[in-house]
Amino acid sequence: MSADDPIAVLLALTERLSEESTLEESLAAVSDATLVLLPADHASIRVVDASGDELLACARSGQGVGHHSVPLRKGEGIAGWVLANARPALVEDARQDPRFLPASEQGFAIGSIVAAPLLHAGRAIGVLSASSSVPGAFDGSHERLARLLASCSVPALERARLERLAVTDDLTLAFNGRYLLPRLHDELRRSRGETKTISVAMLDLDHFKRVNDTYGHARGDSVLRAFCDRVRDKTRRSDLLVRRGGEEFVLVLPATDNERALALAERIRRGVAEPAFDDDTGPPIRQTVSIGVATWDGHESAEDLLHRADMALYAAKSAGRDRVWSVPAHPA
Repeated sequence: MSADDPIAVLLALTERLSEESTLEESLAAVSDATLVLLPADHASIRVVDASGDELLACARSGQGVGHHSVPLRKGEGIAGWVLANARPALVEDARQDPRFLPASEQGFAIGSIVAAPLLHAGRAIGVLSASSSVPGAFDGSHERLARLLASCSVPALERARLERLAVTDDLTLAFNGRYLLPRLHDELRRSRGETKTISVAMLDLDHFKRVNDTYGHARGDSVLRAFCDRVRDKTRRSDLLVRRGGEEFVLVLPATDNERALALAERIRRGVAEPAFDDDTGPPIRQTVSIGVATWDGHESAEDLLHRADMALYAAKSAGRDRVWSVPAHPA
């Protein structure tokens, strides 16, 4: 669809957002539409939790999506300024704007930015932003389009955001344990219908009690939050991170065979081990994770699949921790 017809783009988007979809899918539809409407290289949309301070979910489109995303912190950077002030921003030359915080790991150049708040009941619940490598790429008409796009998106996104908050762990912003079995049942039904495989990874932080005992629960909570951020940074939009309880988590990996699940688990293991967790409130904390992987055999129940992932996690712990283990399915 052409940007020459913005009304058609917005109409298609609102129709897409009226369909049943996850929060991530809705956000992705908005960031994709942003690239169509605006002369941007990169677009992102992010929504926050009930406090308005923690990132709940985000989607990115265009250049740099394979690189680390820059955190959204209220008051920091252009997006953080928009979130804190609930006002749009039009930045003609990012290098000359004191609010701009360059990040080398983002994987793309930023010359100009346009950003609009997602406003609901008078408060900002998120930020829609677009950037170009070229200074002066955006003007007032592009800012108005960004604001219109944000306004059109808010009703559906707020509904999806509230649904997410109802099944989200407050501390880590992973899904809570009550959400795991119903969602896994749904994913197995979908995989069976599409003749695709699915894998589950069970993750448990090694000797985590020592962190709480040594540094206190506040530092322990900080490590848990940072751990989840590192896991999300390695996974796809379609992957599901669930906090099963304490320091144990589950990753549901749709359309993922055993080989790919093991490779992902190893990337997560390495990413947790290095670098040390450092929140500037004390000495850096070195933390490792053990991971058990099981891939659905096409017949077993969700409960049996989780049990097999549990067995793999137990084997990883028994073998010395800080490692990945897989337990194959029994032959039919």
